[in-house]
Amino acid sequence: MKNITVSELKQKIDSNESLFLLDIREDYEREVSHIPSVHVPMGEVAEKASEFPKEKEIIVICRSGRRAIPVADFLENDFQFPNVSILEGGLLAWKQEIDPSLDIE
Repeated sequence: MKNITVSELKQKIDSNESLFLLDIREDYEREVSHIPSVHVPMGEVAEKASEFPKEKEIIVICRSGRRAIPVADFLENDFQFPNVSILEGGLLAWKQEIDPSLDIE
């Protein structure tokens, strides 16, 4: 698995790269704030992973980046996804560097 910085992700989004942004936070976290992404809480990833696109780069997003590590590892090793990255620093870093209006602490 790879890490991707928030600035790298912003560039990919701005250039319309084919990405699958996967927000694994819990419902109550996502209700407060999020960036455009597919929401599948961490505990439901195993049952929904077969629906994820293998041809796209998957970027796993959480609050700080820590929860994303085991999910990305699981997607790579158990489901053989070829291109999985973790958003380094999570949405906290996104707020700090890209969008300060994001309501996340």
